[in-house]
Amino acid sequence: MKIIAINPSQTWQIRHEVMWPDQPFEFVQLEEDNDGLHFGVFDHDKLVSIVSCFIDGDEMQFRKLATLEDFQGKGIASELLKHILKLAKEKDLRKVWCNARNNKKSFYEKFGMIDTHKIFTKAGQEFTIMEVLL
Repeated sequence: MKIIAINPSQTWQIRHEVMWPDQPFEFVQLEEDNDGLHFGVFDHDKLVSIVSCFIDGDEMQFRKLATLEDFQGKGIASELLKHILKLAKEKDLRKVWCNARNNKKSFYEKFGMIDTHKIFTKAGQEFTIMEVLL
């Protein structure tokens, strides 16, 4: 398993397949994708997990952390999250945050992220903002 920087367009298929399969493909293409840092985990030559990071001042938001279904439960997303938290510390950022689906909160809590209880709904999914101060 290796984590490398990837192009924004390389994230779209996994975003669509894992997170928003009922939405049009364009739904997962973010306007700000070209301003972000994107990372992928490869199992041999197959891209199996992705995340996109957006830095604004001394904060980083990560978005669209997703792993192909056949590769879930193997610690891949955990390694990807550790990678971007390490990157944030290296860049002397103050905070890392995300919009977490409510059913995924416990995953993020394992990394010291706290639920801010700022809740919203998008396309029928309920989210809460989670953050960790570095």
